[in-house]
Amino acid sequence: MKILKYLFLLLLLSLVALTVFVATQKGIFSVERSKVINSPKATVYNYVNDFRNYEDFESWSVADPSMKMTFPNKTAGNGASYYWAGAEGNGNAITLKTKEGESIQQKMKYDGTEADVNWTFKDTLGGKTKVTWKATGTMSFLFKVYTALNGGSDKVIGTIYEKSLANIDKNLDFETKTYAIKVNGVVRKTETAYIRQTFTSEIPKITKNARIVIPKLIEFSENNGLSTNGKPFIIYHTYDTTTGLAKISICLPTNKEILTTAGSDISGGKLDGFEAVKTTLTGDYTHLNEAMTKTTAFINKEKITPELSWSHLEILTISKLDVKSPSKLMTEVYFPIKPKVVPVVKAPVYRANTEPTSVEPTETDPAQTPKAAPKPKAVPKTTTPKTTEEESEF
Repeated sequence: MKILKYLFLLLLLSLVALTVFVATQKGIFSVERSKVINSPKATVYNYVNDFRNYEDFESWSVADPSMKMTFPNKTAGNGASYYWAGAEGNGNAITLKTKEGESIQQKMKYDGTEADVNWTFKDTLGGKTKVTWKATGTMSFLFKVYTALNGGSDKVIGTIYEKSLANIDKNLDFETKTYAIKVNGVVRKTETAYIRQTFTSEIPKITKNARIVIPKLIEFSENNGLSTNGKPFIIYHTYDTTTGLAKISICLPTNKEILTTAGSDISGGKLDGFEAVKTTLTGDYTHLNEAMTKTTAFINKEKITPELSWSHLEILTISKLDVKSPSKLMTEVYFPIKPKVVPVVKAPVYRANTEPTSVEPTETDPAQTPKAAPKPKAVPKTTTPKTTEEESEF
């Protein structure tokens, strides 16, 4: 019995000593880790900026299958947030401020531990990106105990960050390199009514702007009794790679054409049917330039005349509003073209007696009477390049 008492006292003294030790430790921590990611900066920034991707790369989420993440409607950009609950505890994070393609500032809370989190993204050689992930904050008592027993806050949090950054690199390496481009050929798009918001945008920011505008268009349609009639699309009125600007209309197809009041930033319209060369990109938006290059090569090879009064059309068949994985995105690109002019061959018209209508003898002398005209040869039919009539996809 005395031995048990001594063991109990020893354990009690150890707990007291540990408590005193932890209590005297600083609760403030600062941890920073960096890694070069083998993907373009815009792709890495967009991936980290969307909280939906965190369950795929955060190491504590990957290691805890029981963890449940909850996402509100807004998961990217200023004001985005998410919540998690798992075996190791509960927490939430919110995005406070972003600088497009450059940095993200967040606030995280985890069972009494709070941290200011900062991400920075910098271009490196070879189209890669240096990502720096830093957190500063205060630890709860239990987290101080945990870190004290496991080598300190820098080791504990730093290991989490190192594994998570490695997951980002691995995931994006697959996501950005998994894509396909198919030039479908000449098709005809049917007309469609739509609501739209038109403005000039920096080309790299069009995807971000679409994610902001499309929910507004959906809300407008619901509030005004409109039914959507397909996938959102973007009309490129101009596309200037020299200035990096494009005049665009982000559109939502509707069941009918409408008129809006003056001063509204949302207006109604109708896209007339047109012939186009269609190309389908399956994968990340960073491959759109390659898709456009292949389409231009096809147009030149087939000696097709482009319609230059506007640039092109993109249908967001599967967008980032639908999926979080870049490799699963699908974008259909339509370059307007001028229909080929098919020459009309006029065949001579014959009377019932097979005499050409243009021959009218003026004398009745049998010698002058023309012989019966020979049976005309069949006139070959003219053919036009095959154009596929597509169902409305808008």
